Amino acid sequence: MLTLQILAVLGFVVSLYAYGVERKAKQNAAYKAICDIKESMSCTKAFTSPYGKILGVSNAVGGLFFYALLFVLTLFGFRQYLFYLTLASFFGTMYLAYVSYVKMRNFCVICHIIYLINLLLLFFATRVFLAV
Repeated sequence: MLTLQILAVLGFVVSLYAYGVERKAKQNAAYKAICDIKESMSCTKAFTSPYGKILGVSNAVGGLFFYALLFVLTLFGFRQYLFYLTLASFFGTMYLAYVSYVKMRNFCVICHIIYLINLLLLFFATRVFLAV
């Protein structure tokens, strides 16, 4: 469970950074984040695009709640919920990766860090779930 907790904290921190970039970019059109390397490698482009929100809620804010929830679930040992939530996040990750690569033709470094965290969360949550 410790590995899941560490990954949840990392996901929370990266989501917090993404939220900060998104807010600064909306406040200042000239803002350039460290993760904006070039036009086709821009996290700001991903965060501020129409795909940066689901049902009107920023993906970064959703990530903050998701990773906080995962952390709390690890504290109480809800293994089954951990597995199903990380499985759902994996499918969300695949969708957002598709959107980024195919529809937007953009490589987002921060998004890839989140993708990796979500993949690792699924891997370790599966191990914990099957160990029951």
